[in-house]
Amino acid sequence: MLRISTISFPGLGIGDFKVDSVAFEIFGVTIAWYALIITMGMVAAVAYTVVQAKKIGITFEDVIDIALFTIPIGILGARLYYVLTSLDKFKTLASVFDIRSGGLAIYGGIIAGGITVLAVCLYKKIDFLAFADCVAPGVLLAQGIGRWGNFMNGEAYGAPTDIFIRMGLYNANTMTDGKLIEAGADVTEMVFVHPTFLYESLWNLLGVLLVYLFAKFIHKQYDGQLFLMIFGWYGLGRMFIEGLRTDSLYFGPEEWGIRVSQALAALIFVAATALLVYFQIKKPNRPFYHKDNSKAKKSAKGKK
Repeated sequence: MLRISTISFPGLGIGDFKVDSVAFEIFGVTIAWYALIITMGMVAAVAYTVVQAKKIGITFEDVIDIALFTIPIGILGARLYYVLTSLDKFKTLASVFDIRSGGLAIYGGIIAGGITVLAVCLYKKIDFLAFADCVAPGVLLAQGIGRWGNFMNGEAYGAPTDIFIRMGLYNANTMTDGKLIEAGADVTEMVFVHPTFLYESLWNLLGVLLVYLFAKFIHKQYDGQLFLMIFGWYGLGRMFIEGLRTDSLYFGPEEWGIRVSQALAALIFVAATALLVYFQIKKPNRPFYHKDNSKAKKSAKGKK
């Protein structure tokens, strides 16, 4: 929903200010900040992937070809996941397709996007794990940027808190948030909550930086290692951050049910960590893709 939010960060010395979720209007169509920021994240992800892929011999054209398939299918997957897990929020068919107001789930995007990347890599004869090492940090970068779209919508916040980094928030969301009402918050005034969008954004950006530094100075030991590191890092952070949010989806009744995103994050973290430990003990006996690629290029030049 497009809305105006009143926000503050009193612990950081930032007083009340208003944020409009609408960026601008063109030909009678409102363009939301959410859509613009998500687009910025995608552009950043592609740019990061292009730079990293070039180092292992994957061309700019190949990356763009993969992106042209993956981005739209990933968006459809992210929207489909969100809609299927939030059916009560959609009363009309038009609302299902209105992504300008928010409503994309990263898990759906990762599943649909991952399958698409695998399919295109197989078609182009590009090693999937090698390419995944290039694109996974870019995806986390996009998610880190994209969380600011939630900020502009005044959503994806946590439970009430009085810690120094608390965010003051007042909008249509807080006025109807059952979790805040149950916590005794006065929904007619600004409430102070965990800025979970900020926690996840900073966690994701830190993960991108650490993996980049690892690749640059320590160097990966096998294709797919950076991919596993990124997913392990994201799963660990999301597992804790999701526990603070008031808008989680649940398996079973909310009173004793399990948060869907938290459970998936825990599963991703455990699986990625287990594989990292396994491959640290028993390193994959296969050459890096870029070495094979360089040999293939030399062989092709020799035949000419």
